[in-house]
Amino acid sequence: MGKNVYSREVKWAVVKDKLSGQLTIKEIMEKHGIKNKSQIETWMKWYHANETYRFDQPIGKQYTFGHGPEFSSENDKRERQMSHLKMENEILKKVHGNRKGVEKEVVLQTVGRLKGKYTVTAILSALGVPRANYYRWCAEGVEKLLSVKEEAIIELCKRTKYRNGHRKIKALLKQEYQIQLNRNTVQDIMQKHNLQCRIKPKRKWKSQGESVIVAPDLLKRDFFASEPNQKWVTDITYIQYGSTIKYLSTIMDLFNNEIIAYKLYDHQQTPLVIDTLKLALAARNNPEGVIVHSDQGSVYTSYAFQNYVKEHHLVSSMSRRGNCWDNAVIESFHSNLKSEEFQFTKFNTLSNQEVGERVITYLNYYNEERIQEKLGYLTPIKYGAMAA
Repeated sequence: MGKNVYSREVKWAVVKDKLSGQLTIKEIMEKHGIKNKSQIETWMKWYHANETYRFDQPIGKQYTFGHGPEFSSENDKRERQMSHLKMENEILKKVHGNRKGVEKEVVLQTVGRLKGKYTVTAILSALGVPRANYYRWCAEGVEKLLSVKEEAIIELCKRTKYRNGHRKIKALLKQEYQIQLNRNTVQDIMQKHNLQCRIKPKRKWKSQGESVIVAPDLLKRDFFASEPNQKWVTDITYIQYGSTIKYLSTIMDLFNNEIIAYKLYDHQQTPLVIDTLKLALAARNNPEGVIVHSDQGSVYTSYAFQNYVKEHHLVSSMSRRGNCWDNAVIESFHSNLKSEEFQFTKFNTLSNQEVGERVITYLNYYNEERIQEKLGYLTPIKYGAMAA
């Protein structure tokens, strides 16, 4: 069997595809009918060594440019140089695309790589670029264009308001862009462009006063639920970004971490938590036997709240005194809400209406758009629908 013969056009096309980074070696070989991986490596070696004249030489010929039978005259040599430069310019334009500013980058790259072999005037002449433009571009410099992967990651981080770490961004890349990357690669790109998830400040425990009715801790930090309406967790948090302090009460179903009810009041008295529980029961068609877990705050230990729990055939459970980790999931949710929705917002800088709107916006986002590792990188709503 004879040796494989590839045309100059095929060699340049392979170089273009390899430089673009969009295809694997295997895909390039299948696309262009290349039989041996080492052949591509050889062509890339010639390209990076500025020996692209070898793309034209027959099999077995190893002569230096300008010394073979094809280049017997100076005119042939000059025309071949111009042809190679034009071919390279065309390849680089295809690699980088046709966006604004590409010609500038292509020219600076090409001149920088080849000026040790050809004169700047000859290169610019082959590229069809005036000398004045070239030297102006040299003075201005050139911005580095982003890869498709970088643009996708930047867009995802901006759209999710920098709330996700590299693991979730990796999952979203695969779901929305069909781009599969190693999580370390995603992390490197996020660090390169300063897109890291903001670190949440730890919450300090505050005493809730004397208890009236204290229920035992039935959860014991087991935050897994095998079915809906098995375990609910609840808590109150301060929202201090409006003209007055607001108090947000939420209830979460541990089956899919969905926020099933919330109330935003001007006070943190017992009606706040009772009304939240009423809303949760109505949303879930009044289930019975649900464990309702809270801390030992005075509103939860009150006779009014405990009687309401018993009347609706629910089971009360409470964290140990001063131990926020016993109710860590709902604590984490409230921390996420503040750090993600109100990041860079100073206290008392919004109207109360704006605060309410932003809380509602975040709750909808959390339930319907925010993916969670615990749920197999699905949103609470999607996970609940799949399990139904």
